[in-house]
Amino acid sequence: MFWASNKLIWIPFYLLLTYYIYKANGWKAIAIVLLAGLLILCSDQLTSGVIKNVVKRPRPSHVEAIKEQIHLVNDYHGGPYGFPSSHAANSFALAFFVMLVLRGKDKGLKHVLLSYAILVSYSRVYLGVHYPGDIFFGMLVGVALGWTFYKLWKWLESNYFHKESIK
Repeated sequence: MFWASNKLIWIPFYLLLTYYIYKANGWKAIAIVLLAGLLILCSDQLTSGVIKNVVKRPRPSHVEAIKEQIHLVNDYHGGPYGFPSSHAANSFALAFFVMLVLRGKDKGLKHVLLSYAILVSYSRVYLGVHYPGDIFFGMLVGVALGWTFYKLWKWLESNYFHKESIK
């Protein structure tokens, strides 16, 4: 589970996903991948930069009353605050956005993307750095942002990527 939370371990998955987006969308994949990058940036900044600093709820690994009952892996404690989970928000934002963009192109892909987001999210609880509520709220933030960025993609696609503008 320690590795499931590590962003570097997912690089081959992200590269494969980028290739798949390219195969399904051609040159529009550049815009989709850039939009996905902006989505992750927004998701991360909203959860880590704004909400965590407003709510300031300590992670389970930082609460003295339960610290000894928490299963920590490799003595990893995370930062001081855990609500909401940025890992859950980011992974669900990406998964939901890509599922919507590629809807109808491959039914099996949604299972892979949901499995990825669930595994990353669950690993955070397993590592003792999030409560289940942190994950759930992070998931809600991610899904909402993924849907919003999908709507932005549909607007961009209809205004800038339709066939008449290509001619």
